[in-house]
Amino acid sequence: MKLIIQIPCYNEETTLAITLSELPKEIDGIDEIQILIIDDGSTDKTLDVAKQNGVDNFVILPNNLGLAKAFSAGLAKSLELGADVIVNTDADNQYCAKDIEKLVKPILQKQADIVIGARPIEKIKHFSIVKKALQKLGSYVMRLVSSTKIADATSGFRAFSKNAALQINVFDNYTYTLETIIQAKAKGLEIISVPINVNGELRESRLIKNVFDYIKRSTFTMIRMFIVYRPFRFFALIGTLFLVPGILLGLRFLYFYFNNSGSGHIQSLIFSAILILTGVQVALIAVLADLQSVNRKLLEDIQTRIKTIY
Repeated sequence: MKLIIQIPCYNEETTLAITLSELPKEIDGIDEIQILIIDDGSTDKTLDVAKQNGVDNFVILPNNLGLAKAFSAGLAKSLELGADVIVNTDADNQYCAKDIEKLVKPILQKQADIVIGARPIEKIKHFSIVKKALQKLGSYVMRLVSSTKIADATSGFRAFSKNAALQINVFDNYTYTLETIIQAKAKGLEIISVPINVNGELRESRLIKNVFDYIKRSTFTMIRMFIVYRPFRFFALIGTLFLVPGILLGLRFLYFYFNNSGSGHIQSLIFSAILILTGVQVALIAVLADLQSVNRKLLEDIQTRIKTIY
């Protein structure tokens, strides 16, 4: 079994050496461990530090494309290098490297396809009260949207089986954390959480520079992925919001009509017709979106088969 630990990097010369020094050299059930650095357009000495610390595998992006693109490039390269298990971790040494074994173990035991490290949010000293609350709220909403039991949805400390890595596609340009959870569940992949530890803060987060911007982006990502992977449910829900009031208003008009007072409620009848017609149109969109999702699944299956061959 070959494990590749991938580390997306952007100007990490001050923290990368520490991160690399703490990575495990051997894990039970793993025959070979390799490190992969994804350089996301760094302008400092990140690459030099990696080479000085014995790293041989690199993906060098032409410019700063963002965490999501770097993560995707890492998965593709890891598969190219023959990985059976892929672990993604951060270059700022946020996650305790000793816990990589915790991530890998359920995959080796065929208990999961994706394992996400759940941080002890309440115990992280450099997280503000607001950030802790948002982390909990975000994970709760994600559990509802994705129908999973993931404790820490935004954790980037993750392990992927080869099978999972072959099937994962990242469309978002901001982050991969939320998208991959919804996608994995929709594809029938087994995804679980394991408790992990974290280290002290070496630098501030680059992903969450503005809390409100992060909330906006995360909300958009969840809605977008819900539409992509649960289109019928999404549009059927919206259609219901129009149909139910429309039908109730129609019944209200009929009540007054049969009691010889319908002439004073024509506005209700018109509004009811508008709501019902809108609801029916949205319901038709739900059906068409569901048919399109079938086509997407077929294309993704073809893509997975091609990846397996090459």
